[in-house]
Amino acid sequence: MTRTRFPFAILPLLALLTACAKPIPADRMHYAGDWRGNGVSLLITPEGQVVYHRQEGGSTVSLDAPLKAFDGDDFEVGIGPLVTRFDVGQPPTEADGEWTMEVDGRMLRREDGEAPKAQGEIAT
Repeated sequence: MTRTRFPFAILPLLALLTACAKPIPADRMHYAGDWRGNGVSLLITPEGQVVYHRQEGGSTVSLDAPLKAFDGDDFEVGIGPLVTRFDVGQPPTEADGEWTMEVDGRMLRREDGEAPKAQGEIAT
């Protein structure tokens, strides 16, 4: 009888993928949140995980990967050489208690309220 080592081979890969996420820097914490609008949902966690879903017509695009870096207002998501760049036309902005951000030409609204606080930051 042969044993399969498949489940054990996946564990290091899963650990590597989790370790690739970079926590959002304190000065960018306002990017974290559950953003939605115009057929798009974009979840950015304070720990640096990004889950993106866009539905347009009959096509769907989905991505679940770690945050790699910020470049100006834009940010990159991916693993190794497989990177997706999100073009931010308007960084997260708060007006009258509502947060909005323009990503890849689509205006998104934060669905989960206020931006998370950075570790050690005291809520006011």
